Amino acid sequence: MDVEFLGGAGEIGRSAILVSGVDDDTLLIDFGMSTDNPPRLPLDCDPDAVVVSHGHLDHAGAVPALLSGEARPPVHWTGPTEELAMTLARDTLKLHGGSYRCPFTETELARLTQVSRTHGYREPFEAAGFEVTFSNAGHIPGSAHVLVTEAGRSPASGRTQSGDDGETRLLYTGDFHTDDQRLVSETTARPDADVVICESTYSDVTHDPRAEVEQRFVRSVRTTLWEGGTVVIPAFAIGRTQEMLLVCEEHDIPCYVDGMGKGVTRMLRRYPEFVRDPEALRRATSHARFVTGRDGQRKRIAEQNAAVVTTSGMLSGGPAMTYIPEIRRNPANKITMTGYQVEGTPGRELLETGSAEIDGRVMPVAARVESYDFSAHADREGLLEFLSGYEDTPILVNHGDRCGGFAAELREAGYDASAPEVGETIRVPSSTRARR
Repeated sequence: MDVEFLGGAGEIGRSAILVSGVDDDTLLIDFGMSTDNPPRLPLDCDPDAVVVSHGHLDHAGAVPALLSGEARPPVHWTGPTEELAMTLARDTLKLHGGSYRCPFTETELARLTQVSRTHGYREPFEAAGFEVTFSNAGHIPGSAHVLVTEAGRSPASGRTQSGDDGETRLLYTGDFHTDDQRLVSETTARPDADVVICESTYSDVTHDPRAEVEQRFVRSVRTTLWEGGTVVIPAFAIGRTQEMLLVCEEHDIPCYVDGMGKGVTRMLRRYPEFVRDPEALRRATSHARFVTGRDGQRKRIAEQNAAVVTTSGMLSGGPAMTYIPEIRRNPANKITMTGYQVEGTPGRELLETGSAEIDGRVMPVAARVESYDFSAHADREGLLEFLSGYEDTPILVNHGDRCGGFAAELREAGYDASAPEVGETIRVPSSTRARR
């Protein structure tokens, strides 16, 4: 088995891994795009089939571009991932359609519905001569670890016994979390593998306990509302918006929801098997007030004593661009960032300088600005805990801005770890794993 890194090696964004088997069949795992303007895509490829780990832009954003010309590879994913990827693709077309910034067309997006194949967790399926099994990755609803096995052997669910059978298993972790969130449960899957491709986004970070982060957040929001202020909560539409709505409902915080997160929230309710507590999500959806955006509604909401959960999470667009200018002058108001702010984004600028460029204008912000770590990724301890079950297995580190450093730390701890570069191909020998 050969593994070629087409993107996502030594970087966060444009994840793409091409797996080639002994019969030269090729399976592409993920095909994302970066958040740069214009976005960067993975290296070109022409796979026989595609598997997508989850529905975030950096893993699924460029999938329609694979369907240009005569190419029609089947695309395999979970139900939520399919719908989330389609939602993001339509948004990409809305923002960049017809320009050089958009990597695909309406026609290619329409073709995607024709080649889409959905699967549940622990339901093996065939793709490009390989057998593939998804398991819960604990990142967002529908996110999956991807276990790729040579055809002819059915991997059992969970940890399996492996034999010296001359075949190879590759485990691609995708993005994952080893702690419960309100929206999704932690990953517990640890299937046997001959090689593990592991994300490393927070390999040098220790998250505070989620309960403590939530308590600080709730205390801060309640204080602002008690003082008569408005709280704007920029949040990613996928995963983070729903997490914030669940927190607000649990603590009886009056809230609105705006932007793409509205449709995503409604959609996820159709997939109860992919969320931790479907009833809690139903209550949170009923508790929140959904913004229509008609007749100056957003400006009126900005004057109310409530929290507003809205896209975009990095202040790079969306309804947040209406709310921030309305509340920025009043120090009784508050902006609570709930996710990592990429360097160069307005959200990062706001945290570092107290000003943000919105609609082409740099605006000073008198409202208080805070940041809370509601990350959906495993931190350093979580990564090490996950990898502790693979001490005798080669580890290929990707999806991080310090992949080489984390791989070196793993080697010092006794692992066989390396950090491939974009364009590099790794040969994976068969049946190197020991019996467990």
